[in-house]
Amino acid sequence: QVQLAESGGGLVQPGGSLRLSCAASGSIRLSVMGWYRQAPGKQRELVATITSYGKTNYAGSVKGRFTISRDNAKRTVILQMNSLRPEDTGVYYCAQGISSWGRGTQVTVFS
Repeated sequence: QVQLAESGGGLVQPGGSLRLSCAASGSIRLSVMGWYRQAPGKQRELVATITSYGKTNYAGSVKGRFTISRDNAKRTVILQMNSLRPEDTGVYYCAQGISSWGRGTQVTVFS
């Protein structure tokens, strides 16, 4: 089973940017990769996904602000987050399909 490790979270003011990275221990070439987030007291929700051939899908709340990308050769998936809002606060998880998950990275947006 592929191991996933997220990085790049942190504290940022509203309007700021963060770049999350997900590093995989094995091949992700044929996999749908995704980013999910979980805010305190809420269920985990989809943020963005990207198919093996690069088709992307975004939650309505992040469309136009977040960009998901992948580099199969480097086995990484990136989530570029711009124009961050306090409601973007949460733990962000990388996933390979629905079978492998990372441990998450905390993103906090505050004034």
